[in-house]
Amino acid sequence: MRIARFATDDGMSFGVVEENTVAAIAAHPFGDLTFTGVRLPLADVRLLAPILPSKVIAIGKNYADHVREMGHAAPPAEPVLFAKPSTAVIGPGEAVAYPQKLSERVDYEGELAVVIGRMCREVPASRAAEVILGYTCANDVTARDLQAKDAQWTRAKGFDTFCPLGPWIETEADPADLAITTSVNGEVKQDARTSLLLHDVPALVEYVSQVMTLLPGDVILTGTPAGVGPLEIGDEVTVTIENVGSLTNRVIARD
Repeated sequence: MRIARFATDDGMSFGVVEENTVAAIAAHPFGDLTFTGVRLPLADVRLLAPILPSKVIAIGKNYADHVREMGHAAPPAEPVLFAKPSTAVIGPGEAVAYPQKLSERVDYEGELAVVIGRMCREVPASRAAEVILGYTCANDVTARDLQAKDAQWTRAKGFDTFCPLGPWIETEADPADLAITTSVNGEVKQDARTSLLLHDVPALVEYVSQVMTLLPGDVILTGTPAGVGPLEIGDEVTVTIENVGSLTNRVIARD
């Protein structure tokens, strides 16, 4: 099932995408779904970020090939956690704003994102599926020069618009082995599979939930594979994940 968040002239709603239509649901997508009876052509709505999380917890250095391309000798023994603010989240078709006054190198990082479905804490890996609503595509946009300059990642990864999510939440995908690609202006830059994650989705849910309580709608970004690189103003970047969907955003200059 694909759960989307969408806008019309009448406001914002959640809905279930079925082929070329979206069936609106009442309230939120957590728990049993109640359909309102409203069904709209998908072409007549604007897809938004599928969720507005209270927090986005991201994982660094979670593909061995990316660890090597970043110049590190060996992967970390444990997941590396960092946070992106909820204000960084944008949806499909929205623009990534390049902060030219502050950064000269902004990179794409295509990733599988996990959307939490209920409040949880200290979840064992064996029960991680019970607290996951589904999966979506993410782009962990990063000001690479600021990441190096600051020696920590908050500013580099926290700009407004630096966390595109979408196009919807796929509830039935198996995250164990999905193809993930990132393309810029139609040219494939990243091409990997989630089976190459050093720490898989259940392990990440366990690890993160040992640190903090996760709330419905919270997002865990699982890490990016090799092939990261710079974006320029005017570029169009697309993250595609098998059995999930494609997320496309254009890069513009920040005012």
